[in-house]
Amino acid sequence: MHTASPNPFRGWRILVTRASHQSFGLSDPLRQLGAEVIEIPTIEIRWTTSNTRLDEVLIKIDHYDTLILTSVNGAEILFERYNHLGLNIADMQHLMVVAIGPSTAAAIQSEGVGVSIVPKQYVAESVIEALTGKIFKDSRVLLVRAKVARDVLPDELRKMGAQVDVIEAYETRVPEGTREKLEKLFADAATKPHVITFTSSSTATNFLSSIGEDARELLEGVCCQ
Repeated sequence: MHTASPNPFRGWRILVTRASHQSFGLSDPLRQLGAEVIEIPTIEIRWTTSNTRLDEVLIKIDHYDTLILTSVNGAEILFERYNHLGLNIADMQHLMVVAIGPSTAAAIQSEGVGVSIVPKQYVAESVIEALTGKIFKDSRVLLVRAKVARDVLPDELRKMGAQVDVIEAYETRVPEGTREKLEKLFADAATKPHVITFTSSSTATNFLSSIGEDARELLEGVCCQ
């Protein structure tokens, strides 16, 4: 009888590009499966300079009927501020909560707040599709997202008649030294990864911008997931 190997990734070098404070959630399971994990974050999360606007809307959370969180980072920042302000989590239970992706949903649920909708795809258009028939004229929506996000989602919600408050709670950037670390990694066949993991569009975009024009050559034979 054939028995599955307890280390199916033995001999694989896997590059994890997730933000450093979140990488363990992916790196540890990969190591347990036998992989050699290389952590080079291509994204760094920075809170926007002031929490004043976010605090203001959280204090009046009962003003809203829908909350949309587009990432784990947005969820973490929102609940950190909510708890810092000493607000009651029970005051959020009336909200229709929309989470972009299962990881975002899990982060919200870990705070004791239920999630109503997780769109099938992790893009604004899929969110709009999921909310069609659930957002009405004068629906009050709080959208917490990254600073560089597209305006498709709030624009379409407003077309539905919703009142939308957008909070740009954080911004992303490429960590210092990322380009040099990647160049060194890919320069040697003995360290070049077999697989690269991306957990968001930002990690992929920043990776490609860091390796520049040599992307096609450097990624030959590499599996990107």
